[in-house]
Amino acid sequence: MTLMAGCAAGGSAGTTGSNPARVAAATAEAGRLRALLLPAPQGMKVVHGPETGFFGRLEATRKGLAAVRAASAERPECAKAAQLDATEPAVAGAPAAVVAFASDKGSITEAIVSMPTQGFPAPLPEGCTSYTAAVNGTKVTYRTRELSMPRRGDQSRAYLTTATGGGQDVQVGTVLVRRGKAVLSLLVVGEKVKRDGLYELGRLADERLAKLHG
Repeated sequence: MTLMAGCAAGGSAGTTGSNPARVAAATAEAGRLRALLLPAPQGMKVVHGPETGFFGRLEATRKGLAAVRAASAERPECAKAAQLDATEPAVAGAPAAVVAFASDKGSITEAIVSMPTQGFPAPLPEGCTSYTAAVNGTKVTYRTRELSMPRRGDQSRAYLTTATGGGQDVQVGTVLVRRGKAVLSLLVVGEKVKRDGLYELGRLADERLAKLHG
């Protein structure tokens, strides 16, 4: 599972070369999604965005894909499993909004994507619950388990991944929720990700997502 990189500054992703009518519709939809993003949690600050545009063209998405390409995984398919796959044209071309927060204890990245049809990331394949990858020359072992999060929206899943390498352990909590054609993704990164806190964050994000059709 891939960490979505945060960065400074935000705005709208470039849309040069796209059909003007499509760009206008996507811009309007992405603006609606932006209004549904979570505000900065207490003790955290915005470090990226809010950024809007086509999902595959967002800076956060491009950095995430670059991180996948830079890592040498024993099972490359596991690096993008159980998440929104920006290499898929339908996903890459969907309107989206992204924001990232950080503190000295960790980070949170939220993405909301308005899919062209009802779609939801497939469950994590059994063979991807544990795999290794070389990240910046360091061997990292990823171990993931699905969590029993209360159901949110029309579909939802949550995972907890522990990444071990270079003498450090980092945990990544993932929440995925679908309401209609909209899919939200939350990535919570820290030394220790508490399940109750992850579930609560998912609940708050889902409550805001429900306003899309309210």
